[in-house]
Amino acid sequence: MSERLMLPVLPLREVVLFPGVTAPIGAGRPATLRAIEAALATPEKLVFAVSQRENVDNVTPETLYTIGTVARIGQLQRGLAGMQLLLHGEHRGIAIHYTEKDGYLQAVVREAEEMSPINLDDPAFVALHREARARAAELGQKSGLPEEVVNQVLAGVNEPGRFADLVAGYIDITPSQRQALLETLSVEERLRRVLVHVQRQIGVLDAQEDIKSQVQEELGERQREMFLREQLKTIRRELGEDESGDDGDELRAKLEALNLPPEARKEVDRELARLSRIGRESMESQVVRTYLENIAELPWDIRSPEHLDLAEAARILEEDHYALGDVKDRVLEFLAVRQLRTEADARERAAHEAAPGSDGTRPDAAPERIVDPDSGESTDTPVATATVPEPNKPGLGNDDDKGAKGPILLFVGPPGVGKTSIARSIARAMGRKYVRISLGGARDEADIRGHRRTYVGAMPGRIIQGMKQAGAKNPVFLLDEVDKLGVSFQGDPASALLEVLDPAQNDSFVDHYLGVPFDLSEVLFIATANFIQNIPAPLLDRMEVVDFAGYTEREKRQIARQYLIPRQYHENGVTAEQLEITDDALSEIITGYTRESGVRQLEREIGRLARKVARKIAAKEVERTAVDRAAVDDLLGRPKVHPEKMARADEVGVATGMYYTPTGGDIMFVEASTMRGKGELVLTGQLGDVMKESARAAWTYARSHAAALQIPDEMFDRDVHIHVPAGAIPKDGPSAGVTMATAVVSALAGRPARHDVAMTGEITLRGRVLPIGGVKEKVLGAVRAGISAIILPRDNEPDLEDLPKEVRDTLKVSLVQDLGEVLALTLRGSFSEGRLSYSEPVEEPELAAVR
Repeated sequence: MSERLMLPVLPLREVVLFPGVTAPIGAGRPATLRAIEAALATPEKLVFAVSQRENVDNVTPETLYTIGTVARIGQLQRGLAGMQLLLHGEHRGIAIHYTEKDGYLQAVVREAEEMSPINLDDPAFVALHREARARAAELGQKSGLPEEVVNQVLAGVNEPGRFADLVAGYIDITPSQRQALLETLSVEERLRRVLVHVQRQIGVLDAQEDIKSQVQEELGERQREMFLREQLKTIRRELGEDESGDDGDELRAKLEALNLPPEARKEVDRELARLSRIGRESMESQVVRTYLENIAELPWDIRSPEHLDLAEAARILEEDHYALGDVKDRVLEFLAVRQLRTEADARERAAHEAAPGSDGTRPDAAPERIVDPDSGESTDTPVATATVPEPNKPGLGNDDDKGAKGPILLFVGPPGVGKTSIARSIARAMGRKYVRISLGGARDEADIRGHRRTYVGAMPGRIIQGMKQAGAKNPVFLLDEVDKLGVSFQGDPASALLEVLDPAQNDSFVDHYLGVPFDLSEVLFIATANFIQNIPAPLLDRMEVVDFAGYTEREKRQIARQYLIPRQYHENGVTAEQLEITDDALSEIITGYTRESGVRQLEREIGRLARKVARKIAAKEVERTAVDRAAVDDLLGRPKVHPEKMARADEVGVATGMYYTPTGGDIMFVEASTMRGKGELVLTGQLGDVMKESARAAWTYARSHAAALQIPDEMFDRDVHIHVPAGAIPKDGPSAGVTMATAVVSALAGRPARHDVAMTGEITLRGRVLPIGGVKEKVLGAVRAGISAIILPRDNEPDLEDLPKEVRDTLKVSLVQDLGEVLALTLRGSFSEGRLSYSEPVEEPELAAVR
């Protein structure tokens, strides 16, 4: 029985060490380093090198194989990242059991006895040994090693078992296959397995060599073909034969049929001449051909017929969108102006045609084509009688008149309120083609203007690509997310849009790739944005802003009933008979699972609910179900949104304000408390600079009007702490001024503030209440929170017309000019006769209903 040794364990990842093989090993794990140090402390410097079953950092006996190699540590180099050492395999070892000692593994190892053939001179074994040596030498030479080096290495090992281990340590096989060879104790079987792996490697190398030869032969054939074609061209030229091909003739005919402007025609003729001179196989030929194909695919003289029917447009807008009354009115006004201006241009044209000596057409222009967007059929129409007049042309009135050109609309609003979809409805109402490009994240001027043809892989910009996609020169072109444009060292895409959106310049827009003017004057551009402040002022100046406000809860319910629920029923394979969603359930989804001004998240939640029910129906658990408020929690889980609710009772130092974010409006509580101190003001709640200034203004107002507010003088020797909850969320803006002032005065005077009143407005040191923005969203948020009365600056009275009628009929609103009115309306009790501010005393301190 062989001797047993207690050796430190050296775990190997993705590596198998064979006896007789020397290999470099990197060690960095603490346990491995301790095992090496333990081995170095012994005279023999032996370790048990064994591979891991799994590539894990935390090594346990279960993750190690049983059979490994007893190895001796040779050279060692220490570094910051660990150790680099050379291991020389001595013989195979079998781990009897593993133990842990001083932070590393040890193993009781006995030598694995190899099973050699009984007769080493057996002809079959000798033949196997010779064949393995021959194939190993062949593999080394095919791998690129010098023949003398291969022969020298193989000649140094005579024993068949050691020879098999040597070859196994260097062939390209997986770690698991190496471990299988290490565990093969029969020398004959090991030789046979190694021979199989070597033969497979030789086959792979032969296949690679064949593929390489085929590729070289193919490249040679192409070069030969190119040379012969050049000779053929020379022969044809000498014989006076035509060199152009059928595909070249087709492209030429297509380009000649286009009604191109003079500059574009000149450039096309020049490129066609170049194409005929250069070979079809050259790289330059492909570049020129691609350019001409792009020219041929652009709608130089193709238009979609317009249908300016206001009644039909109003019907389409009502059919596609619920609510958005102000937006629909603005769109219909826009279409009405286009209709009247088109009719006026038609009358001018008719008068011009009736004038003596005029035939009504331009002698320098070919007929233009009108393409029906539905059928795709085209008709040639003289320029002077086209359905949509070409604006600003000689003979059609004053040259300064822009014809049917109108303002470029910019739809601004929070996500999910219908900005993109209403642009599609406008195209449908006008009978025009619709094309959309997203500008979010565009950081390069070339995105708009394209790349110059001198660059490899050059292509037109997004504007020209959109026109090619539309297939008509008068589409509705949506520039989506125009506020997300970026700026980089490659240029400013917003500056490139200035020419596109300027009616005085876009009739000769030059894309860098085309290099010739393209007329964009008949394109109806519409842009969308979420944040208007992110749009550069020169670009914003070229557009007319149309604001999209958020939806009320009632509007969201109607939108869900008319559009979202039917669409999700269809997408999830359920019917209205199988799934019924009650109004209570819809309200629960809107308030408890979404927090947005639009309806995008609402549709996702309805879709999620429909999928839950569809699964039950498919599993035959139910045939139909009605989802009420209680069932929503079971299907969608606990609510994700916890909106603020109106306080339950009046409190000292707590006032209710209103705020607005892109996801909608809501209420917030401003808390103020006094404490012993030095008369300082403490502000918390991640307040921005503007809110901090509002708090200081409120503090100053309270000190300067202490007598009228019945605040004892000793209260100003105490510190005042103002806090706005939800401290993880940054807050800023001037509209919380009146709320902060109310909370401060309430805390200093010891008088509770009304919990059922929400307020908003900026304040000055004199107590004036200044107007603010976002009135509709703030009021709707307060109504959702249960507030029944609000206080607004008097200058915001016109904004109340934007509120839905059902809100105006039930909500009580008080319009104020100074802080004294606010305090009289919100704080319980009565003030002294002292003057609170510059304005007249409040005659009616009760809240008045808005009619």
